[in-house]
Amino acid sequence: MNTPKLQIDDFNHQSKHERMLMNRNVILSCLCAAGISFGAHAVETAPVAMEKQVEVHQENYVPGMGEIMGATQMRHAKLWFAGKAGNWDLANYELDEIREGMDDAVKYHPVFKKDAPIADILDKFTAQPLNDLGSAIKAKDSVKFRKSFDRLTRACNECHEAASQGFIVIKRPGAMQYTNQEFDVRKN
Repeated sequence: MNTPKLQIDDFNHQSKHERMLMNRNVILSCLCAAGISFGAHAVETAPVAMEKQVEVHQENYVPGMGEIMGATQMRHAKLWFAGKAGNWDLANYELDEIREGMDDAVKYHPVFKKDAPIADILDKFTAQPLNDLGSAIKAKDSVKFRKSFDRLTRACNECHEAASQGFIVIKRPGAMQYTNQEFDVRKN
């Protein structure tokens, strides 16, 4: 029992300066512990906050019509090279991607430039050529594919005219732009 009394007595006999130093050390230790804890929490929550911001931006992102049509033009070229090579699986994939791009155009830009109802225009000009291309691909018919592809290309240009964008003229691709992709049928 004497030991605790001694410690208390020792504390009571410490100089004011010693007690102040000890209090300062206790306070600094507490602040450091709180800072480390806060810092760890901030490091933990920063990625979560960043992920939430990314989610909000993704939910609010609307691709421009030019972006959608630029991707569609790329798919158009890839469709041509796949069909030309007789790679019907790839041709079918690219055709599906073109359809998805057109669906996105309707979803994000139902009316283009305030006077062009995209769903009506796309349906009017591209529905039949896309269906004909699908049939040619399914039949693995190169002749029908070429004719249907050219018809789709004309339909793209007619659609551009109807949307007052006739200065955008699409054509059958010439040179291969995608040298990093194999279009020939892969042989196992």
